[in-house]
Amino acid sequence: MSTMNISLPDHLKSFVDEQVAGRGYSTSSEYIRELIRRDQDRLALRRLLLDGASSAPTDPVDAEYFTGLRDQVRGRQSK
Repeated sequence: MSTMNISLPDHLKSFVDEQVAGRGYSTSSEYIRELIRRDQDRLALRRLLLDGASSAPTDPVDAEYFTGLRDQVRGRQSK
């Protein structure tokens, strides 16, 4: 694992310390890693949403569509 040192203004360091103490993180590094992972997830979701928004239109998705998907999955599981 690599090391990275960051500088924070006092009010941000206090905030991080409060989050570590109050939310069950064992270190500030653990808290920061969690924030970075969440940001990566957010960016990945944003990319998927933008890709979906720019894709070609499809047939409407309704209850029948989801019933068909469930039937397909159940069919695969029973094999």
